Amino acid sequence: QNKKRIFEEDKSEYTFRTINSLIKSANDLKKKFRAIKIKFTIVDVNSPDSHINKILSKISEEGFETQYIPVENIQSPQNNMSTTMASIRQSFYHAKKCKDLIYFVEDDYIHKAESLAEMLFAYEKFSTIFKNEVFILSTDYPYLYKRMNDSSILIGENTHWRVVKESLLTFMTSKKMVEKHFEKLIEMATNENSPFEKNLHKIYEKEKCFSPVPSLSIHCANINSVFGLSPNVDVKKLWDQNKN
Repeated sequence: QNKKRIFEEDKSEYTFRTINSLIKSANDLKKKFRAIKIKFTIVDVNSPDSHINKILSKISEEGFETQYIPVENIQSPQNNMSTTMASIRQSFYHAKKCKDLIYFVEDDYIHKAESLAEMLFAYEKFSTIFKNEVFILSTDYPYLYKRMNDSSILIGENTHWRVVKESLLTFMTSKKMVEKHFEKLIEMATNENSPFEKNLHKIYEKEKCFSPVPSLSIHCANINSVFGLSPNVDVKKLWDQNKN
């Protein structure tokens, strides 16, 4: 995008710091869930080889299994939406090959170290309480506070969670849930709607989705975006902690 982002760095810098934060959080997750198996899958459109090599090397050096999926045959490489939709479709198709939980992460979400563990604790607890698979977000989206909607509040391990009906495309859920709503997910990533995540919101009308309070990650949107930065988070500290 051409709009200014917070910190006004190159787009690649947000991606590198996103990866750094996820690696830190995955290491924290392994300490708390010792039997867990973690795999990073990088779904990419048109990134320079040097950037991809840097990302894959960093992940491998930390001892995590990694997979690289290049998305090819993009008709309009300069069209940001067409490339975005192609990568999202590929992510959903790949998710059907996964075994258990999948965390879809866009390339500009910087996470707290405890994020993944807190999300997993919440997933286990809430799916048990409601006897069903759920959706878990890492971000407390500020735009959801612009409307006076009722919301249920639950307690996780060290974080409060509230039921929400909207999100962007960064969320955790299960393979079972992906398969259950696969047609809606693929349609969302194929035919542009307004808002883009309209089908995801329809899914949340039937399934429970939880957002953390305060946020476990920050979305580095452009500085004038309606989606904005999550409240009550030290954004600069989180940014500095994940420098290359």
